[in-house]
Amino acid sequence: MTAQRRRRIVWWLRGLALLAVLVYLPGLHASRSGGLVEVQRLLDHPVALIGSAVALTVVSMVIGFEFRTQWSRVGCAVLLMPLVAAGAAVVFLASLFDGGRPVDRKAAPDRPDHVLTVTDTAFSIDPVYHVELLTGTGWSARHWDLGQWDEYDPRGYFERAEWTGPHQITVTTDRTVTVYTVDQATGRPSVAQP
Repeated sequence: MTAQRRRRIVWWLRGLALLAVLVYLPGLHASRSGGLVEVQRLLDHPVALIGSAVALTVVSMVIGFEFRTQWSRVGCAVLLMPLVAAGAAVVFLASLFDGGRPVDRKAAPDRPDHVLTVTDTAFSIDPVYHVELLTGTGWSARHWDLGQWDEYDPRGYFERAEWTGPHQITVTTDRTVTVYTVDQATGRPSVAQP
């Protein structure tokens, strides 16, 4: 391979790595409370996108490096193979558990476009419950975080999240009860003041 061709391949690989990072950024922004649901679903995949960017950068560095002997190329490949295998295993496992397992989904009594969801986002046997309010439909749908509870949460062990009124959500743990009021104009939940 000529030096010019090697440089061209290196820059293509680095460009693809940059593209993977740029594709991830809108997904990262949409993953915050109030973000767009569809953008998050399509682009919020940090393990796959950032992992790809890192892998492409490492491959571009290896291709850009001029090896003096055939044995040095073989040695470099032998050293990189365990890293590639471990990275592929992490990406595969992350894709299996990406998004979590739905536990409950309830629409508001008078607003079918306001949906309360409970998802088990744990990567292990012990559950981690993530409670969200989805508002709107289609590409304008937004998600609002109400909280996340695991087995050792100081607020208590999560029991249920439910609509307790037309504009009211109650999240119950074995120690606390938190009531959220949903703004009908924006769909944004806020903790109700006593």
